[in-house]
Amino acid sequence: MDEKNYSIEVENLHIRYRNIKKMSIKQQLFGKKQNKNNYFEAVRGVSFKVEKGKILGIIGKNGSGKSTMLRAIAGVFNADEGTIDLHGNSVSLMAIGVGFQKELTGRENIMLSGMVLGFDEKTIQEKSSEIIEFAELGDFIDMPVSTYSSGMHSKLAFAITAILETDIMLVDEVLSVGDQKFKKKSYKKMKELIQDENRTVVIVSHNISTLKELCNQVMWMHDGKIKMLGDTEEVLTKYEEFMS
Repeated sequence: MDEKNYSIEVENLHIRYRNIKKMSIKQQLFGKKQNKNNYFEAVRGVSFKVEKGKILGIIGKNGSGKSTMLRAIAGVFNADEGTIDLHGNSVSLMAIGVGFQKELTGRENIMLSGMVLGFDEKTIQEKSSEIIEFAELGDFIDMPVSTYSSGMHSKLAFAITAILETDIMLVDEVLSVGDQKFKKKSYKKMKELIQDENRTVVIVSHNISTLKELCNQVMWMHDGKIKMLGDTEEVLTKYEEFMS
């Protein structure tokens, strides 16, 4: 009997997108004859578990389903088939372009994001100045997020998730965006956060040295499936051989 304490259990996960390019205008407008060819399967029957307190890295070429799967674990996408069990843990997703209302200011988005993560208004207000200070956005904090560069967007996303700590942290390439000084600061903060033995972390990254330093295990995804899952060094060595 498996007595390990898991924070994340994913079983036979399938996620499909409508493939608009393959549909005629008539089909798009009236929903006619939506056969199987009109769908692209981004995640194809993926199963894995992450123990509480562990750090799982996910690597794979673009289009392999990494970000889609992370968004499904965060609840942004629904599974078409299969199950995701987070065992009642709170979860946050650090990713560009997720969760912000672009017409609202950075300050308003802090409140909104905090509430989406399940925090009460009082807690978010108490943490707000710390988030603003960490994000280093200056006067832009009171400007609409639509005016932000991708670097500014990632700074705010990182600050919110780093200061409003959740049981499960999902990180999608955010560590690689922003200026050099902020990269260093966010990397240091990330290392602090993941040293908490009660926090479970999943990091999607193309940066092999980051995954080697931070992760207990690595999952290699290819064409929507798991190609390999296991020891960090072993998986990354095979991946590098495959990509060279």
